[in-house]
Amino acid sequence: MASRCWRWWGLSAWPRTRLPPAGSTPSFRHHFSTQEKTPQICVVGSGPAGFYTAQHLLKRVEALCSQPRVLNSPALSGEGEDVGASQPLFLGPTSCHPVPQQHPQAHVDIYEKQPVPFGLVRFGVAPDHPEVKNVINTFTQTAHSGRCAFWGNVEVGRDVTVPELREAYHAVVLSYGAEDHRALEIPGEELPGVFSARAFVGWYNGLPENQELEPDLSCDTAVILGQGNVALDVARILLTPPEHLERTDITKAALGVLRQSRVKTVWLVGRRGPLQVAFTIKELREMIQLPGARPILDPADFLGLQDKIKEVPRPRKRLTELLFRTATEKPGPEEAVRQASASRAWGLRFFRSPQQVLPSPDGRRAAGVRLAVTRLEGVDEATRAVPTGDIEDLPCGLVLSSIGYKSRPVDPSVPFDSKLGVIPNVEGRVMDVPGLYCSGWVKRGPTGVIATTMTDSFLTGQMLLQDLKAGLLPSGPRPGYAAIQALLSSRGVQPVSFSDWEKLDAEEVARGQGTGKPREKLVDPQEMLRLLGH
Repeated sequence: MASRCWRWWGLSAWPRTRLPPAGSTPSFRHHFSTQEKTPQICVVGSGPAGFYTAQHLLKRVEALCSQPRVLNSPALSGEGEDVGASQPLFLGPTSCHPVPQQHPQAHVDIYEKQPVPFGLVRFGVAPDHPEVKNVINTFTQTAHSGRCAFWGNVEVGRDVTVPELREAYHAVVLSYGAEDHRALEIPGEELPGVFSARAFVGWYNGLPENQELEPDLSCDTAVILGQGNVALDVARILLTPPEHLERTDITKAALGVLRQSRVKTVWLVGRRGPLQVAFTIKELREMIQLPGARPILDPADFLGLQDKIKEVPRPRKRLTELLFRTATEKPGPEEAVRQASASRAWGLRFFRSPQQVLPSPDGRRAAGVRLAVTRLEGVDEATRAVPTGDIEDLPCGLVLSSIGYKSRPVDPSVPFDSKLGVIPNVEGRVMDVPGLYCSGWVKRGPTGVIATTMTDSFLTGQMLLQDLKAGLLPSGPRPGYAAIQALLSSRGVQPVSFSDWEKLDAEEVARGQGTGKPREKLVDPQEMLRLLGH
């Protein structure tokens, strides 16, 4: 949970540490004057966290408030284990007097390992949710600023190191997100037919590294382990009639495979119960109303919940009430007819914990999941699932693990908490590394929605601008991109600018027009570079 990460870091934020000795790099001895050279700031990652951080650094912000703020962050872990409805996110104390936060000449460079920008908005948001992708318009405005530049096809940690960036910039912000998934750590996880939901989402959304996934959808039943929004996204894509996806930006290859799919039933498995699901009511409604599909919910899972529902926060109450009605009430005549004619189905299996992926008789692929039956112990946030001793097997031909995303360390010079999967920080200031910051999932863990990331990234930007004004960042000029460009050129790396991206964007849109799609995504980085003449 977000708040626990800060408990043991709170007393050692680097602005309170002793300044580095003379001659060390970088120097923090003098206040940064607005009359000096342009402050050069670097952001690593061009997803929501990266762009929102850049946006905040380039725009005037309001005066800060002295009181700690607590935000209720929707508990949507990227792939969504079954956690509580909301988690308090402690943002900490800030200055009580107005602070002019804008530097009139600050310049921000955004580095991205993919040739294309927008991170999770492009590669994570479901293709049938185009309205969520409208935030790209805001990011494009930021990229068009004369004080902002995008440099894609540059992998920090491989093409250029974090120490090299720190030499070139007054401040560096790490906003590269969560590029990995949490492993199940059960026998059989390595069998063919077992995929992470993250990789599956990347496959149908055109993430280059996942284009060789080749999921076999010739089976009748799929099992998704996890009950978060990403789990529902995957279930919805598997069960949506392909003709309903033809006008989306799903990749051509993925749509072809889905057209041949024989998957008729999808089970979503969670360790705990209906009160602990991690998806939101919008995604649940979409599943309930999914054309050609009917829900399967066991009324026994909802026994005794009516009184408990009254005590939970309103968003959780509305969600659980919708689940309860779907499970226990007889559908109306029109809905009954719709469900009776449905050829596909989805269901929620509560109080089940995966123990093993079962192999086929020849041992060559997944054929089912062995589940331990669980019961709940404890109350409220302390509620946990414990095994009852009973076991059941759930046959299937496809297993998708959706128990959470995970960040990776980007560079040996950057501290990283491998247990929590985050960079240790206080309000975005990286522990014991002055001038280095973080925002987004790599800062707080893979929780929250895009709006949560916006608030989080604005806070990091606020801290950076405060430190700039207080003289805690290197004084004197820094070369910024000019130095990094020379390094990249010497290493044979050809960065992709935002104007280059706009050429690729136009190409994707043109390719989609012939089939009525908003775009046909380019999925091969080498093809992208060839189109740009790189």
